[in-house]
Amino acid sequence: MGDPGRPRIGSRPKIGGDVDPEVFCSDEQSDVDIDLARWQRLAERVLGAEGIRGGTEMSVIFVAEADIAELNESFLGVVGPTDVLSFPIDAAELDLPPTSGGATRGPDRAPLDPSDLPLLLGDVVICPSVAARQAPTHAGNLDDELALLVIHGILHVLGHDHAEPEETKVMRKRELELLEQLHWHGPAPDGFRQEQPSP
Repeated sequence: MGDPGRPRIGSRPKIGGDVDPEVFCSDEQSDVDIDLARWQRLAERVLGAEGIRGGTEMSVIFVAEADIAELNESFLGVVGPTDVLSFPIDAAELDLPPTSGGATRGPDRAPLDPSDLPLLLGDVVICPSVAARQAPTHAGNLDDELALLVIHGILHVLGHDHAEPEETKVMRKRELELLEQLHWHGPAPDGFRQEQPSP
């Protein structure tokens, strides 16, 4: 039996027929080399592990600092670059739990047009140069940092949040489970941290 404290969507019927969810990846920056196929596979596995089935689509986009800074200010009113932003679109149609109401890492969900299939779950936007800079004091290395950000961003699209301590606990636990299952295929390495150290 799963953890009753975390969102569960795996028991939902397939949406949009008997097809697998699709993840589209794009690299729109040149600061850090990105293996798009690798991160696409991880994103697809995360969706599968979270019970997403049927005709659904998601994008994972790697962008430069200037681009994510512009998105951060436009949508969240925060000046400067960040590591990851999530933009849920139709994920609300999957009957996911509501978020806390205030966006912490992306804007609120847009209203759904039920006639639109496949469902567009949303977009995850990641800045590899910010990830590279924070990796030594966060996840430990760039590879683990990018894996954490992909998973973190997808969980936000699917309804997780960390605005409150209990939400943070549930989300961090699920992040670690997915990293151990799909990225490391074993326990977390020494030195891995999910939280940034206090300044």
